[in-house]
Order: sequence, then structure tokens, then C-alpha cells
Amino acid sequence: MNLIETAKIYGQMVTFLATNNRFNLKYLPDGLNNSDKFLSAADAARVVPEGAAVISVGMAGHARCSILFRAIRDGFLKEQHPSNLTWLTVSAQGGRSKTPGTVEEIAVPGLITEYISAHVETSRKQLEMGTNNELEIHIMPQAEITSILDSQSWGDCTCLSETGIGTFLDPEAGGGTAVTPNSQKCYVKRVGDQLEYRLPEIDVALFNAPYADREGNIYFKHASAITEIKEASLAAHYNGGKVIATVSKIIDKDETAIGLSAKFVSHIVVNPESEQTFSIKQKKYWPMFTEGANEDFTKSIAKIRKINGIAKYSPVRGPVESTLARMAASLFVGVAKKGNLVNLGIGLPEEVGRLVYEGGLFNELTFSSETGVYGGLPASGLYFGGAINPKKLYSSNWIFNHYKTNLDITVLGMLQVDSKGNVNVSKRGEGVKNYVGPGGFMNIAASAKTIIFIGSWMAKAKFTLEDGKLTLVNKGIPKFVDELYEITFNAQEALKKGKAIYYVTTVGIFKLTEKGPELIQVMPGIDVTRDIIDASSASIQISKNLEKVPASIATGENYKLAW
Repeated sequence: MNLIETAKIYGQMVTFLATNNRFNLKYLPDGLNNSDKFLSAADAARVVPEGAAVISVGMAGHARCSILFRAIRDGFLKEQHPSNLTWLTVSAQGGRSKTPGTVEEIAVPGLITEYISAHVETSRKQLEMGTNNELEIHIMPQAEITSILDSQSWGDCTCLSETGIGTFLDPEAGGGTAVTPNSQKCYVKRVGDQLEYRLPEIDVALFNAPYADREGNIYFKHASAITEIKEASLAAHYNGGKVIATVSKIIDKDETAIGLSAKFVSHIVVNPESEQTFSIKQKKYWPMFTEGANEDFTKSIAKIRKINGIAKYSPVRGPVESTLARMAASLFVGVAKKGNLVNLGIGLPEEVGRLVYEGGLFNELTFSSETGVYGGLPASGLYFGGAINPKKLYSSNWIFNHYKTNLDITVLGMLQVDSKGNVNVSKRGEGVKNYVGPGGFMNIAASAKTIIFIGSWMAKAKFTLEDGKLTLVNKGIPKFVDELYEITFNAQEALKKGKAIYYVTTVGIFKLTEKGPELIQVMPGIDVTRDIIDASSASIQISKNLEKVPASIATGENYKLAW
């Protein structure tokens, strides 16, 4: 990036940080005050019924209805209305208690009494309320939530699925949906070889979209993701509830571009400061994130990387982490095929996508995201869930259904692995405050034909890498353990279905067998007995044909990806 472009990025972030806590809750454009369709944010909050089941749509910075969060909070603090809400989100919408305008705005005792989501780690204030017994928290996989939203549009509040069998959600394994210990409800039951998930009937759907016309039709042009806007809106409409949208401005009607008909929209709040995605105002949207874009990849990647760096969101990758990413990327191109449909998780899996792009193989694959973004290069860090130059923007429900028969390979993170190869990604430790949730992990892993898990060998360990040789200087907290905090991925069930499953760690690569994870490649410098077997409480299998990780991966010299 040149100096001018860098200065613009810094200017954008300074403006965002200076204004992101300002919400004009009484704003209503001239000429719209005679329509029942258009309301100020404050008035829109008043139409939310007491005790309603409310869903807010979006993922991270994509499609989030920030001004409605603030308006509902403000209304409750001033008028004690609305109150006793059951709040649902499909995926992460919190700001880790650092960012205004997220779902954490409504984390007020008495305003919400129950919170249902697939991913709660970023909703720190909700977790705090759960810890203090002020909120009941439930968890279920993303695809099952989107599926039920879809089925509610014709009167069904349940979903039958194999996803979750043999995991923390399976009642026959002692599980359920409750995260908070004193919860009286459970939204899942075992029905034969499947689990039946259910949700409350949606009374209110809230979402953010780019534009509306004066009739109330909604337009998704220039959006970064659509997520579950349609499914949530049709569910609330069928149930006789309210659908409230926030848009950046009013545009002329275009029959060919309507994304959601006015007949399904109860009220619209115009917010000129609404975002396309995190820190990017819709009125100054970034074309790179829009459907059918053809922006310069190199410049687009640099812009995203710069903002992630300014926000200190993406961790600095040292030589050891870079080697881990190269190891996973080389495995990826060894097991993937040209034309494969791919999903990448957040964090280290994003590094694999970057290496595949830099290696020149990107155009021979189709990347996708659980937000429904299809094609393009997955965006990293704060913009996870979006993509640079996406081909199409589908709904979350569409992409999860598409994955069931079409997802070839995925790269996902991992927190813990046990002796059977089971994986935990949903719980960091004891207590409600350490809960993460599975997000779309369970559904993606259930659909993919090949799964590559990637993560460090130990937490808080110290490794050094010199001349292509890895040394474990100080042991940390083992991630390969005898017992997981909870099972998010049942490895042996997946193996029965013929999936190929790998675990890429700092010390080497493991492949899942019927006996558990088997070490098939080891990093030069690592002593198998001392650094792997004796450093783990899990039972580790060692391949009879154990190989060394190639020198080009360990050093980075002459490293090249090829099919």
C-alpha cells in the first residue's frame, strides 16, 4: 500500500473509533414521517412486545443492526420496555466487551432472560450475566438454527439431524443445549439415530440491509453478506410477529433487484451511519466485499491486513506459527483436488488460505463461508465471514444445505484432542465465562469429506526454530489430553462415514485411525518420546512409516505449493 492509501485507512479507523458510539435514535428522514412503515430507532424499539422471542441477524460485523441494539437497550433503561426477552442469534455478534453496537448492548438484567446462539464467546456480557444467574444460555449448531428459521415460515419449529450425535449435545451422552447450570429447559432430544432440535416461535426479526425503497422493499446490493435475513423475516411474518430492518438510505424502486418484499417487512429504520461491515460505512462501502466484484486482490488483502493490524485483532505469526501454516497448506494441497469446494475456519485456517492464494492455486478451488458467501478469497480477522470478490451471496441456510452433499474439504481450528481423536472447540475451561460454542463447526465437519484440524501442540509452550529444527524449550498445557472439557466432534462416528481426518500441530501431522490419532510426520528436532508421547496425557499412535516434515516446510526455503 502506498502512503496515500495507508493514510486513508488510518483516517477511516480514526473516524470509526470517534463516532462508533454515536446513535441518533430519534432520526427519521424528511418525507417519511407520515408512513407507518418508517420509524425512528426509538419508536421501533417500542413495538417489540414484552416477553417476545427476538432474533438479531448477522455474523460478527456483517449485517449487524447496531442502532436497534442501542435503541432497545435505551428504551428498557428509560421505560422498562421491552423486557423479559428471549434473544436468539445464529452466530457470533458480540464485541468482547470492547465494541459498542453489538448484541452485548442488550445484555441488561430484566431486558433479556434467555439467550440462544451457536457461538457465545464474543458475547462476554451475556456470559457474565449467565455466570451471575441473571440469564439462561442455550447453545446449538448454526445449521440447525437456520434450518428451524426456514421451517418456521410454514409452521414447524423443529429440525431432525444427525449432527451432534455422540457430542455434548446428545442427551444419551448426558448432554443438552444448556450452558448455564441452573437452566430448566433443553432444546434437543434424541429420536432414534437422530437429534430433534427446536426453537421458540420467532416474534421479532431484526436485521441490517443496505437500502430500502419508499414502499418498504429491501435491497441487498452492496452488502457484504446476507446471512439469515430472509429466513428470520419469513419466520416472524408467518408467526404474526414484527420484522424490523435498518437501512442506510432510501433508493428508487427496482423490481429486478428486490431482496425482500415489503409485504414481509413491518418497519424500517433509516440510519445513514449504518455499516456495510465492521468499521466500513454503507455509504462508503468497499466494492471488494460485494457480489460479483472484481477488485485487485493484492490491494484488497493489504487493506484488510492493515485494519486487522491497527485493531490488533490478528495475532503476529512468528517462525513457529508460519511453519505450522506451511505444514497444513502442504497437506491441504496433497489431499485436495482441483475444483473442490472449501471452507476455512477462523485463525490459523485463514493462514492456509493465504498460502494457497500466494501459491497460485486459489483460482482452481471454490472457497465459501457459513454466512452464505460463495467464491472469492475468504476475508480474514475482523472481516471473517466475508470474501474478496465473492461470486454469489447466498443465505446461511442455503450454504449449509449445499455443504451436506458438496463440501469437499475444510480446515478448522482445535482446542483439545483426546485419545480417540475427538475434538473440543466449544469450551475453553470450567464455568460459563469460558464457554465458546460450536458455531458452524459441527455442521461443516459433518459435511466435509476431508477434515484438517490445525492448532498448536501445547498452550503457552515455548518453541524455538533454528536451521529448520524445532526445539521444545518449555512445556505448556497439553492440548492432546485423555479427557476433553466436552466433545464437539465425535471422531469415530466421522471415521465410520469414511471421512479422512488429519490433525496438524506444531510438532507434526497426525492422521485419524480406528485406534486414534497416529503421528505420520514429525518436525525435525522433535524427540517423539520426550516431546510427544511423554508430553501428552492422550494415547498417541506412532506410524511404522513415520516421516520427517520436509526441510522446505521447516525452513521456508524453496517452499512451493503444487497439486
